[in-house]
Amino acid sequence: MITGMKTTPAPGAAAPTFDNSYARDLEGLFVRWQPAAAPQPKRVFFNTALAAELGLAHWDSGDGTAMLAGNRVPAGADPVAQAYAGHQFGGWSPRLGDGRALLLGEVINRHGQRRDIAFKGSGRTPFSRGGDGKAALGPMLREVLIGEAMHALGIPTTRALAVVATGEAVLREAGPLPGAVLTRVAASHLRVGTFQYAAALDDLPLLRRLLAYAVQRHDPALAQHDNPALALLEAVAERQAKLIAQWMGLGFIHGVMNTDNMTISGETIDYGPCAFMDRHDPATVFSSIDHHGRYAYGNQPAIARWNLARLAESLLPLLHEHPEQAVQAATQVIDGFPARYEAHWLAVMQPKLGLQPDAAEAAADTALAQDFLAGMQGQGVDHTLAFRQLAQVAAAGGGAATGGAGMATEADGIAAQAAMAGLHALYADATALHAWLPRWQQRLARAGSPQACAQRMRSASPWIVARNQRVEEALTAAAAHGDLAPFNQLLSLLQQPYSAPANLQSLQAYTQPAPAAQSACFQTYCGT
Repeated sequence: MITGMKTTPAPGAAAPTFDNSYARDLEGLFVRWQPAAAPQPKRVFFNTALAAELGLAHWDSGDGTAMLAGNRVPAGADPVAQAYAGHQFGGWSPRLGDGRALLLGEVINRHGQRRDIAFKGSGRTPFSRGGDGKAALGPMLREVLIGEAMHALGIPTTRALAVVATGEAVLREAGPLPGAVLTRVAASHLRVGTFQYAAALDDLPLLRRLLAYAVQRHDPALAQHDNPALALLEAVAERQAKLIAQWMGLGFIHGVMNTDNMTISGETIDYGPCAFMDRHDPATVFSSIDHHGRYAYGNQPAIARWNLARLAESLLPLLHEHPEQAVQAATQVIDGFPARYEAHWLAVMQPKLGLQPDAAEAAADTALAQDFLAGMQGQGVDHTLAFRQLAQVAAAGGGAATGGAGMATEADGIAAQAAMAGLHALYADATALHAWLPRWQQRLARAGSPQACAQRMRSASPWIVARNQRVEEALTAAAAHGDLAPFNQLLSLLQQPYSAPANLQSLQAYTQPAPAAQSACFQTYCGT
């Protein structure tokens, strides 16, 4: 149980003090540690809106920079390096933990929600396993861009409060790079790997305390459940099913879905080898270390289920006193995950096709969405542009009359032709699209007016995502040349992904995929 829960600060009240429920309640799952000092700290990014929400606006100052660099510990904070285990690319690692991160503590935000404040890149800890515990500026700014993009897209995510350059170099394969510390905000940093670590210690009291803490932190109503462990497993399965469905709808590839990167809160965490897919292909992999495609785009739902099975294994002693019945209860949840995921996936895909939820149409809508995606494969079709262009077709009446006949005006017919031509232009061979369109047009006619359907689609399909080449350009300019203008421009655009600006034509560089040759060799790295 989380002891001493703070109350919501009143508007205009003094900045909240730090609380340390994790350090107070979960002895055995951390090591107290202090961040390394930065020789020449310089603030590079500060999330003013998030700071205000957390009651930490006063950190936008010289003293705040010192705290965000690790040179001063905030009053009331009790920094700890968290302990956790994990399956990394399927291989078991019994002791991972925060090798370059520290949980400073927790604050209660303006909405009464408890939020972790943590460092990344703050120096070596007892879990560093030979690493330097530091972080380079580029990867930390990447966490800002992708995290804020995901937040604006409505995806549960950790967020960046600040990035501070340390004034020292960190050595990586590419050579010395400017160092930095990221301050990360999360609903919590509890992971599947946290439960795996407690279970591996064979310490049942510790596992019980961890369960009670996780329930109190994320699902307090479940404390009264007849079987809190089973209820938590179901809650995590539900959150992860929804999260992965949202990733899939956007073409997002996490890249390193190890069990230590699956949160109990259902937030996306760790934006290292991640990327948004350009050309739709379920086999797409960007991570430089995913040599066998374990975490490819199309594998993500199955990997989420596999990770949940590892959580279930860790919870077995708490699910039932009889092992056979514990396994049976866990198996029901794990076997039920595909149905949970498919329901959330359909809820994501229906508005992307202009459709409203309708139980009577669910099976047909699922097939319609699956066939649209299947028709993209092998045709070089950009995942994001396909849905956005399809919305243009819907706005022009669904494209039922591609030659303009039957349109209200000649202008309507021209608009319909242009919209359909724009969609066709995305395909190397539009044969499958031609076969699919009449089915969609018939369904769309039952979903509302063309304007309503198109608006639904535009509200579910962004005009911009964090295109790989644009991200890399911004990071190179910032880290290698000290030029933050491309970073700030990209960040401002990513923060409004569903409302296309009036000057969209002038922003085409941000909406287009990289050339196929460039995409084919593009790789992402974990930054360590």
